[in-house]
This record gives sequence, structure tokens and C-alpha cells, in this order.
Amino acid sequence: MVGSTPIPHFEIRPATEDDVPLILSFIKELAEYERLADEVVATEELLRESLFGPSPFAEVVIGYYEDEPVGFAVFFHNFSTFLGRPGLYLEDLYVKPAYRGRGFGRAMLRHIARIARDRRCGRLEWAVLDWNEPAINFYKKLGAIPLDEWTVYRLTGEALDRLADET
Repeated sequence: MVGSTPIPHFEIRPATEDDVPLILSFIKELAEYERLADEVVATEELLRESLFGPSPFAEVVIGYYEDEPVGFAVFFHNFSTFLGRPGLYLEDLYVKPAYRGRGFGRAMLRHIARIARDRRCGRLEWAVLDWNEPAINFYKKLGAIPLDEWTVYRLTGEALDRLADET
């Protein structure tokens, strides 16, 4: 859908365990686009466990145009202590380059926003790379605002292990 007009032949479906190979291929395509391909260590086994195991950590939806998978979104719940309500964090939103500009990304983001509203979430958040001007412009057109006063920090690998191992 674009605005209130449906996009003919476009459908968004929740991913299933059978979609794990497709999800991994989308992750790798996104990593290539973001110039981060060397950071992808996800495997089908890890995704199967993390997304469809006994305690799923995230959800995935896949956008199909004429039954062809053209994009995906990965999201999970977080929590705002200030709002006292859950939120949704959009980890990834990706549409294949050949299908961009047709409203598919907007439709997928709208789908996630509706999930957030239906679940009584207080907000929907995500991060975008500073150099990704097309995405930044897209998000601003939607009314999203950058949180310039916040800096994201991350612990991974050895640094995460060091802190976890402290006595």
C-alpha cells in the first residue's frame, strides 16, 4: 500500500521457519549494501534458533511482489521506562534495489507501525547509518525524527566477554 491505496500484487507475510535461507540471503544483501558484509556471522542454524526456537528473540516479515520475495523487516520488543510501555525496535528493513521506489518499504514500515500500535507500544525506533542519505530522506518524509542527543554504544566479542567475566 502507498498512502491508502493498495499496491497491486504486494503482500506482507510473517516469516516461517522454512524462510530461514531466504532471511539469511536478505541479511547478506543488506550487509553488502551497508558495506558491512565482513561482519555477517549469522548462519541458518543460528537464525532458526533465534527466530523460531522455544524463545524467539525477534520477528520477521517478508514482502512479496507477485509472489516474489522483494524485502524483509526484522523487529523485536524493547521497553521504555519513561513511557512505562513496550516499544518495537526495527533492526532491519530492506527492499531489493530493483524494487525500491515503488512504495514497498513504506508499506512494510506501515505494517510494523500497525503491529506496534496494536500491541500498545509507545514507540517504534530504529537506527540508520549516517551516510545512508536515501534512507534518511525516506524516514524524514514519514515524520521520523533523528535523536541527535543520543549516541549508540555497543559491546561485542572480546569486550563483551571481558565485561561478562569480571568478578
